[in-house]
Amino acid sequence: MKIISWNVNGIRAVEKKGFLTFILETDPDILCIQETKAHDHQLEDNLLNIPGYFAYFHSGEKKGYSGTAVYYKTKPLAIRTGLSDAVFNNEGRTIIMEYPDFILYNVYFPNGQKDEQRLAFKMDFNRCLQDDIKELLAAGKNVIVCGDINIAHREVDLKNPKENSKRSGFLPEERAWIDDFLSIGMVDSWRVQHPETIKYSWWSYRFNARANNAGWRIDSFFVSERFMPQVACTDILDTVMGSDHCPIVLTLK
Repeated sequence: MKIISWNVNGIRAVEKKGFLTFILETDPDILCIQETKAHDHQLEDNLLNIPGYFAYFHSGEKKGYSGTAVYYKTKPLAIRTGLSDAVFNNEGRTIIMEYPDFILYNVYFPNGQKDEQRLAFKMDFNRCLQDDIKELLAAGKNVIVCGDINIAHREVDLKNPKENSKRSGFLPEERAWIDDFLSIGMVDSWRVQHPETIKYSWWSYRFNARANNAGWRIDSFFVSERFMPQVACTDILDTVMGSDHCPIVLTLK
């Protein structure tokens, strides 16, 4: 089973940049999308009804902002949205799909760069998600969390760590949260398989960052530790264009 996650930075925009061709060529079993910036009623039929796929959208209350979506070949046992605390559920950030062997979270994590209040919201969101996942792990569930994490964990995960050490996305408290999240029994699947590799998943539109590969690895597949043996391979498709992020891939055995 191949699962792809991609922050498309606007699904209507990426549709004009080869999105449907990308799906045809990569043929994922599940495609998790973040930052759709659209409600489903705003989309054309070619995005709502991709041949071979079901689609499910979770849009925020604010138009043109945030939002997640999933395209999938096989219907899950259940699909729902949101975290356990409803205060985090009006921006369309979370879709949860339950399959026989695992529970998949497609998450667009908040960005904390706006101000201190937004950073606090981000950290509270992350802790709520962690508590929810911890309960599932305690119940013996296998969990996959994918999406735009909006945090680079280690210095190896971004081009200029010292210059960005006081910027949201690489703050000590954000990086410490990933440590806490991993401590409950989750692993960063790509880093487990590629412990020394430098590869990025997001580049600023400024300063010719992508051409210079001055990026950040802020998109991830976190997998419950006991489920990691079922992961065949992981990849970062950094040559795929269309967004300021690139797709990432998790293939299960």
